[in-house]
Amino acid sequence: MTSNPFTTHTWQIAASILSADFARLGAEVDDVLAGGADFLHLDVMDGHFVPNISFGPTVTAATKRATSAYLDAHLMISQPLRYAEAMVKAGAHNVTFHVEVVDDPAAAARAIRQLGCHVGITLNPATPVERLWPALDLVDVVLVMSVVPGFSGQKFMPEALAKVKEVRKRLRPDQRLEIDGGINAQTIALAVDAGVDWFVVASAIFDQPVRREAIARLRQAMDRGSHVPDARG
Repeated sequence: MTSNPFTTHTWQIAASILSADFARLGAEVDDVLAGGADFLHLDVMDGHFVPNISFGPTVTAATKRATSAYLDAHLMISQPLRYAEAMVKAGAHNVTFHVEVVDDPAAAARAIRQLGCHVGITLNPATPVERLWPALDLVDVVLVMSVVPGFSGQKFMPEALAKVKEVRKRLRPDQRLEIDGGINAQTIALAVDAGVDWFVVASAIFDQPVRREAIARLRQAMDRGSHVPDARG
């Protein structure tokens, strides 16, 4: 049974399979979920919007076959509306698109909603946070990038926290705030303190020898953040 992260206001760790060993993807997924990750994050890259190519519907479908976990798909691609349906059919439960690649973010959010999935919106570090506002009421998740997207293992950009705080003020209780980029045991407390709900973690989980211990360290660091999840729902 899929564990829906929208049913709780506790902090959620989304393990990004971008850093997994794809030769043993099923075992990797099982390892991180058994080790305490809450759900999976899928970084889809097209080599056009971002300078790297990762995977698409085929790997998403393989991940779906390997687990019943919630699949959070982040489309770092130039044509999200062209491929969103294929991602949902492959098993994505949430589809997040970049505000930079659509002319009308509200229309894009409505179009993805019609596919029967949750909808997320995100923006690059250089993009003004105000670009999100026209679609804010139409999405379930706002993802704030804390690195320039394209590669795993980048250094956290603390200036992203100002955007996090601005978005937090505007969200409804049923919406969630997510952060992606450079999240590890040193930076996760900063994100907690700023008001983040969901934390995308790649190398700080998958590159560690014992994933359960790595996730435990992340949760310990979360507790050092001063923001406490409240009953926003």
